[in-house]
Amino acid sequence: MNQKYYEVALLKSPLAPLTYKSSDIIKIGSLVKISLKNRKKDTFGVIVKEVEKPTFKCSDILSVLDQYYSNFALHASDFIAKYYVSSLGEALGLFIPFSQQTASFLQNQTFDTKIILSKQQEEAFFFIKQHNCSLLFANTGSGKTEIYLKMIEETINKGENSVYLLPEIALTPQMEKRLEKVFGNAVAIWHSKISKKKKNEILEKLALGEIKIIAGARSALFLPYPNLGLIVVDEEHDDSYKSEQKPRLNVKDLAIYISRKYDLKVILGSATPSLNSFAKIPYFRLKETFYATQKSFIYDNSSLKLNDLIISKIKEKLEKKEQIIIFLPTRANFKYQICSDCGKAIECPFCSVALSLHKNHKALKCHYCNYTQQIVEECPSCKTGILKNYRLGTNELQIQLQEIFPNNEIVTFDRDSIKTETNLKKILKNFNENKIDILIGTQMLSKGHDYHNVTLAIILGIDSIINMTSYKAKEKALSLALQIAGRSGRNGVGEVILQTKHQDFFQTYIDKLDYEDFLKNELLERGELYPPNVRLARVVFSHTNSLKAKELMEFYVDQVIHLHKAIELIGFKECDVFKIANKYRYEILIRGKDVKKILEFLHSIDTTYAFVDMDTIS
Repeated sequence: MNQKYYEVALLKSPLAPLTYKSSDIIKIGSLVKISLKNRKKDTFGVIVKEVEKPTFKCSDILSVLDQYYSNFALHASDFIAKYYVSSLGEALGLFIPFSQQTASFLQNQTFDTKIILSKQQEEAFFFIKQHNCSLLFANTGSGKTEIYLKMIEETINKGENSVYLLPEIALTPQMEKRLEKVFGNAVAIWHSKISKKKKNEILEKLALGEIKIIAGARSALFLPYPNLGLIVVDEEHDDSYKSEQKPRLNVKDLAIYISRKYDLKVILGSATPSLNSFAKIPYFRLKETFYATQKSFIYDNSSLKLNDLIISKIKEKLEKKEQIIIFLPTRANFKYQICSDCGKAIECPFCSVALSLHKNHKALKCHYCNYTQQIVEECPSCKTGILKNYRLGTNELQIQLQEIFPNNEIVTFDRDSIKTETNLKKILKNFNENKIDILIGTQMLSKGHDYHNVTLAIILGIDSIINMTSYKAKEKALSLALQIAGRSGRNGVGEVILQTKHQDFFQTYIDKLDYEDFLKNELLERGELYPPNVRLARVVFSHTNSLKAKELMEFYVDQVIHLHKAIELIGFKECDVFKIANKYRYEILIRGKDVKKILEFLHSIDTTYAFVDMDTIS
């Protein structure tokens, strides 16, 4: 019997492709079932290439399934594996395969959005059509969504699919309404909270051509599109596009790669674009707005707290039946509990971080490993000191405001309060129907929501962002402030209270200059030290034995210094959060202009006790 030999990438496995044999001719990209030594469960893999008969004995491919990965998925996965330092199986695990049983064709159906663009929007639309990949640098309220919709209309009328990427599912309900209003049942929403049954239904309709547009978070990019023609990356500045799990890819950057490799149209859009995109992607500046708005900023240099200024402004707006949003970077009631005598915080026993106080659950919780314990009455270290609460959180602010304004509806909007898609839609619907007077939230508040009756935005705790030890600290803080401020006064007069000790910085760019001026100045300031002019990578070594983690770090520090001359070692140390889930962590940070040299070093690292973060934003 004539045997064929194939390299098989094991789905979602860190292992390199393994060689298997079969008496059948199997198409490259086919999904197969295989056996793996010492593993009882079924193992699945993807045929990535045919090879010559090896010198070692090979196991048989058990069966060929009726699903396959397109050349597009295979090539994109190869790029992900090489650039973001993962296995090919881990990269392929991001994609959903095509089904052999469903005939793939696109039904002929044309749409007319009936959207009439302004003169400047027309110029932006024309600019986008001239470039495969472009940045729509559009002020809040300038109508960038209308430009997206016109581009989607043109794309699907050519018989091609469109993907509309959003940084978080918190944005999908509002965008779902806008898309469905124009494109009806040709639209589907895709994210992690959707049931398996619903996902299967969407995939079938996508293959049959009934669904032409998918909107959703990162995972929406990896569906089996019959004929992908357009990728929209909205709020492109948002760090949520960067995955924190292996492979640690940035979906926005992957979209840019796809655009260049496969001649696809990609539009990045934001009112506060990232410096990387601004410096590298052709952009069109859209400044006009569709409503006359007067916005005034009030700066408050007090430390993080409710004060008379804030309370009086809230009271003034509530009396006029107007709504308020309040941003706070910390969820729970308080970030820390610190002893007044010994000065120690109550820490997680498994992580070197303070436990956060959650009064509603009568618990102290770790936001890293989810460890939970009862609230304690005395300091566990000295047994005598009084525990004091620090760093106000969203839940505590809600309690304080409810005491001052008992007759008003005050709701939190963060990961603790938004557990399901139904819950998310309910809160947004109630707020838009003026059933909620004050909405208190974390960064989810800033993500492009359209609130028509908000006349006051209050920004608290932003100094914890600008004071971060990150080269992106100023960029993140200013972008966040402008995004939240943009939610106020969308239909008239709006006010923003910004509580900060860095008034000069914010005032310079908010009152006197433009975000574009900030980006130009920041580009000069970063020079050749930080992105976008150099590549940055972070490697974290993690082990239950602290000495072993440190030895690993020191070994690779030595490698960089003596063997990789084209790479600069920025630094190496204990991670800021030294222990997570009982594992001790050390890190190294490197930079360089030669991507090949950086990747050569990163691929030399044994990732058993390490993780690699190429183009780190941490």
